[in-house]
This record gives sequence, C-alpha cells and structure tokens, in this order.
Amino acid sequence: MKNRLRVLRAEKQLTQEDLASAIGVSRQTVNAIEKEKFDPSLPTAFRMANLFGCSIEDIFQFGDLKS
Repeated sequence: MKNRLRVLRAEKQLTQEDLASAIGVSRQTVNAIEKEKFDPSLPTAFRMANLFGCSIEDIFQFGDLKS
C-alpha cells in the first residue's frame, strides 16, 4: 500500500525511532511500512493519523479498488 509516512515524519522532524516510540511499534516496523513492505494494523494506522493530525486516508493510498 502506498503511503506518505516518510514525508509526514520528516515534516515533524521525527526519526523512525521517535515515531515508533510514539505509536507503540518497533523502528523496524516503521521502516517496513515506509518501504511499503508491511501494512500497519488499523489501531496503528489510527495512532499515526492522530499523531500527524490527519485522516488515515491522508497517510495511506489504497490503490485501485475496482472490482
């Protein structure tokens, strides 16, 4: 899933470790999400959105959802 996590994190001047600590995951998890190798759980996505003051949809782009 495409995401803007790295951009949002940089805007807040957070390291991967800072973000991981703030949302309760490991730095490796943040790295994997940023590299689009791992999709976060819904609670983790909500914590990210809350931290950045935006909606989940502002962080993650789900791509082509056509049936």
